[in-house]
Amino acid sequence: QVQLVESGGGLVQAGGSLRLSCAASGRTFSSYAMGWFRRAPGKEREFVARINWNGGSTRYADSVKGRFTISRDNAKNTVYLQMNNLKPEDTAVYYCNAVNYGMGNSLGDWGQGTQVTVSS
Repeated sequence: QVQLVESGGGLVQAGGSLRLSCAASGRTFSSYAMGWFRRAPGKEREFVARINWNGGSTRYADSVKGRFTISRDNAKNTVYLQMNNLKPEDTAVYYCNAVNYGMGNSLGDWGQGTQVTVSS
């Protein structure tokens, strides 16, 4: 089982950037594809991006394609989400989780998430 702690959120103006981190415990981190999800106020949690076990393949939601980049460092048991050109509609709590890379569904328990707020 992998435990996850998200960090790096904050308040940023539209057009700004943030880099989220997701630190994982457990020796099996590198065995899992990982994903970022977000939940905006009053909305369901939605997929943002995912990356396969070795970082060689990624997928993105259309709404973030070209602005967000997911990456991972298996030596540090960490997955990242670089978010550029942020928009007010990116405001949400962001979560990471292990995922089935092909299906995109989450596999583990959710962490506490990290709040991202983008002001216009």
